[in-house]
Amino acid sequence: MIALISGTSEGRKILEMLNEYTDDIFISTATEYGGELLKDYKYKVLNTTPLNIESMMEVFTKHNIDKVIDATHPYATEVSKNLMEVCQRISIEYIRYERESVVDKFLNCDKVVLVEDYSELYEKLSSIEGNILNTTGSRNLPKLLSLGINNRMIHRVLPSLKVMEECYDLGINLEDIVAMKGPVNYELNRAFIKNYNAKAIIMKDSGTEGGTEEKISAALDEGIYVFVIYRKEINYHRVYKNKEELIKYIINN
Repeated sequence: MIALISGTSEGRKILEMLNEYTDDIFISTATEYGGELLKDYKYKVLNTTPLNIESMMEVFTKHNIDKVIDATHPYATEVSKNLMEVCQRISIEYIRYERESVVDKFLNCDKVVLVEDYSELYEKLSSIEGNILNTTGSRNLPKLLSLGINNRMIHRVLPSLKVMEECYDLGINLEDIVAMKGPVNYELNRAFIKNYNAKAIIMKDSGTEGGTEEKISAALDEGIYVFVIYRKEINYHRVYKNKEELIKYIINN
C-alpha cells in the first residue's frame, strides 16, 4: 500500500493521478477539513489527525505501507523529518514532492527581504512605520505576537471555527482578522493592502500553488515591503518537483 501524506492542494492532484492506477492508498491529512476535500477520491484508508513518530510507525506497519509520498507543506519541516526517520527505521521508501520556490526571481528587488527566523523578522519590522499584513497562517500567530511589535498587524487566516477561537484566545481584535481561504489573486491582494493601508506584508515562500507570486507582485506594485520567512533546507534522499515524474516513478517501482 502507498501512503500519501497530504498538506497541500497538490496532494489532492497526486491522489487523483494515483487513482488512474490504484486505490490501494493510505492517505493522511492533519485536519478533518482536509479529509472533507478528499471525499470524491478513491483510497482504502483515510486519517484526519496529525501523526507523530509513534503513530506513524503504528499505522504504516498495520497497513503494510511500502512507499510514503510526503506532499506536506514546504514549511511543515518537522513532519517531513519525522516521516524520513520512520521510513528509515522500518525500511519504507520515502519520496518527497516539493513545491518549486518562486521567491528567487524577486531577489533583485530592494523591497523583498528574506529572513531566516522570527528574531530576524523583529529586527526588520522595527523600521516599518504603519500597518503590517501578516499572511503566514494561524500556527505562527503566537510567535509573531510574542515579538511585541507595536504596529497594528492584520492577520489573514483560514475561516475555520478552530482558527477563530485561537485568534480570540490570543486576544486579537476582530477588526484585525481577515478570515478567508487562499490562495488569493493579484487584484484581491492589492485590495487588501490598500484597504488596510499596509506598509509591509509578511509571508512564506509557498510556491506558485500557494499564490506567492501574486502576493509579492501586488505588494511591489503598491510600493510596500515584502518580508519572506525563508524555507529551511532539508536534504531529501529522493525529491520530485514535477507531479508527472513522481507518478511515473511510483508506478514503475
